Amino acid sequence: LAKRATGNAARFAGRSLLLPHLLPSPRTPYHQLPLSRPLSAMSSAEQAAAQAATKLADLPPDEAPPTIFDKIISKQIPSNILYEDNDAMAFRDISPQAPTHFLVIPKVRNGLTRLSNATEAHKMLLGHLLYVAQHVAKQEKLEPGFRVCINDGPDGCQSVYHLHLHVLGGRKLSWPPG
Repeated sequence: LAKRATGNAARFAGRSLLLPHLLPSPRTPYHQLPLSRPLSAMSSAEQAAAQAATKLADLPPDEAPPTIFDKIISKQIPSNILYEDNDAMAFRDISPQAPTHFLVIPKVRNGLTRLSNATEAHKMLLGHLLYVAQHVAKQEKLEPGFRVCINDGPDGCQSVYHLHLHVLGGRKLSWPPG
């Protein structure tokens, strides 16, 4: 029996087991359903984008080329904009990882290609971005709760080098995230 248990452990090593009593019932509301894949499991396209963006991580912040977010800000690329003021913009993520998933970005990078580039001069803007995140979360009816996440640099899986806050909600989120 011990030998068979060891063999099964080896066979299932690294796999997540779906136990029937942990599966959602057919009556589980949409916002409480788990994602089709864990947040930590990136698709090959997401991994490729993050790896390609890593090359930009080493550039001085003010020398980074325009990003897709710069093109959304200038309205060259259409987006589902949820909020906009002189300093910030919020729009829906094109690859949502939760029923509600939007991004909050500064409209001018001003050296903020990533959070680790922030200086004391950025304190007001960073606070404003968090204010916008909660304002839009209320607008999106996320009162039960939501998550704000900032990916920073290659190890943080940052794929666009223009500071952005991910706001996720609309279902119970698990911990740890990835």
